[in-house]
Amino acid sequence: MTIELTRPTTALFDSWAAAVAEFGGEHIDGSGMTAPTSGDHETLDALIAKAEVISDTSVPAPDGRVHNDLYWITDAGEVVGFVSLRHELNDWLRRFGGHIGYAVRPTRRRQGYARAGLALALERSRELGLDQVMLTCDDDNAGSFRTIEGAGGELEDVIDAAEQGHPSVRRYWIAL
Repeated sequence: MTIELTRPTTALFDSWAAAVAEFGGEHIDGSGMTAPTSGDHETLDALIAKAEVISDTSVPAPDGRVHNDLYWITDAGEVVGFVSLRHELNDWLRRFGGHIGYAVRPTRRRQGYARAGLALALERSRELGLDQVMLTCDDDNAGSFRTIEGAGGELEDVIDAAEQGHPSVRRYWIAL
């Protein structure tokens, strides 16, 4: 495996579109896209433009958001997942989203990609100067909370997230 974090690019359109299709139009954590998701050229062009704007720390983050680096988890040029690395937390992220969001396409789960993608995101977090990061996951997502705990995540609490359409959310901190 040659796992990397790759910025969104039209060069990987076919692989990205196939990955997006596996989620069936649903929200994809860490993708930077809002449901319903679509793997077409227009959507990718908009995503690339959005990724450039929200990562540019030389200007204020747009629309009350925080600066955010969007990546694809790639293995030998295949898009296998998504990572969103927020540079700081606002109130909503502190409650529900955390610094890092990620997802692995369904056909590539349970192969170590979430663990590897998270490890790379933690490296990037250190490069940004963060000394700790928050991650969240649904309380019933055993694969995700095991990945977070395996990366050193310490459970802060489990909160009710019904207002966000989730039963309960686990909130973790990882010291860097």
